[in-house]
Amino acid sequence: MSAAAPYLEVRSVSKRFTGVRALHQVSLTLGRGEVLAVIGENGAGKSTLMKILAGVQEPDSGEILVEGRAVRIDSVCAAEHLGIALIHQELNLADNLDVASNIFLGREPRHGCFVDRGRVREESRKFLEQVGLDCAPRTLVSTLSLGRQQLVEIAKALSTNARVLIMDEPTSSLSQHETEQLYRVVKELRSRGVSIVYISHRLGEVKELADRVVVLRDGENAGELQRDQINHDAMVKLMVGRDLTRHARASFGSGEALLEVRDLRTPTYPTHPLNFSLKPGEIVGVAGLVGAGRTELLRVLFGIDRAVGGEIRVAGAPVAMRSPMDAIRAGLALVPEDRKQQGVILEMAVGQNTTLTSLRRDANRGFLNRSREAEIASQMTKQMNVKTPSLAQFVQFLSGGNQQKVALGKWLAMEPKVLLLDEPTRGIDVGAKQEIYRLMEELAGRGVAILFVSSEMEEVLRMSDRTLVMCQGRITGQLQRDALSEESVMRLATGAE
Repeated sequence: MSAAAPYLEVRSVSKRFTGVRALHQVSLTLGRGEVLAVIGENGAGKSTLMKILAGVQEPDSGEILVEGRAVRIDSVCAAEHLGIALIHQELNLADNLDVASNIFLGREPRHGCFVDRGRVREESRKFLEQVGLDCAPRTLVSTLSLGRQQLVEIAKALSTNARVLIMDEPTSSLSQHETEQLYRVVKELRSRGVSIVYISHRLGEVKELADRVVVLRDGENAGELQRDQINHDAMVKLMVGRDLTRHARASFGSGEALLEVRDLRTPTYPTHPLNFSLKPGEIVGVAGLVGAGRTELLRVLFGIDRAVGGEIRVAGAPVAMRSPMDAIRAGLALVPEDRKQQGVILEMAVGQNTTLTSLRRDANRGFLNRSREAEIASQMTKQMNVKTPSLAQFVQFLSGGNQQKVALGKWLAMEPKVLLLDEPTRGIDVGAKQEIYRLMEELAGRGVAILFVSSEMEEVLRMSDRTLVMCQGRITGQLQRDALSEESVMRLATGAE
């Protein structure tokens, strides 16, 4: 990082929304060729600050300086003109167009009145080479993996002559190989003098990449760590304002099987029968690499997809899972991986989301029971510690961690026997993770059987009484808690029996 004056400086920026203080007197600096990690719990103000820098929103007060000069960033175009580009967590590509067209979308070089497609493709090659993406400019974006689409987004930003790249949770949907490729690109860009603001809840990658860390808490600066100070415990302490002690989890699983799966075959892997069981109070993890068939298993268990063969038994009785309603009647609940598309209704209030699953149960002669609805909503949001100004707040305005709590809370109102969780802590901060973990332990203590899919090794090792490891649709092994290790899981996840 250059020892000269910072390229970008934020001074005492504040921002309020209706009923919510998003930022208060936040300041930071970014040097040329520096990777600056900005971390904090969900709701800490990271996204708001990044949107202000990218011209999506304007601050209420404070100032932003670029190369020592005060600037006004009142639009995305103004940010691009200053060399600032934001790469969103949800990629912003037109998947029906080819790579070259996406890179220059809206800025196509022209020959007279017509788009100069030859020049578009030729110019795009230069930026594809810069990010190490070995695909032809005419390749359709829809045919690329998420990791390669992420590189297209970076190439697109570089084509605007971006000198500051803001990356928001860039690895949240990437495989390990794609993540490592992204690391290489980030380091290469840094060596060429591009400054990067890197937002991530994965503290391991922050330690790997960051030259410096700025921590936000409750919309304010909570502290800063230099390169030699960056470690997991130091980051967590600044993020949550307290030490998060790690403890050995008590195991509650006992008795007869509550959920049994016998020779179950999913539509994705119809020739690979699956067999396992869960006891009341047992927390069982499902580990594996991308494409192992973990999500497909949960979808069949919950009746979203029809099983090709085999049997599912709940409390000893066979259950035909023809639809999610069959699963709900049998006492199963599913919190899906994609909370925004499948877990909650973003344009609906917190209270309404929380009671969606229990409306029919609590109806009064076919009519909504408003008093019961309000009672359950209040009880669940309190139990889940959902941070919201009111039950009338739209879910889309909550942080990711609080959205996840709403997605989980609506099922707890149904008092399920078996809880299915698909990536329960993806994209949420360490404080919210601890709350989810404590809730899982509490439910297990009450006799709920929990089956959870996770791509985070630390989470699998911490929370599992037992772990099922999958590879290409097969369960290649089951590991008891005392046999769990990263090495044993990865060996099975890569195909060893």
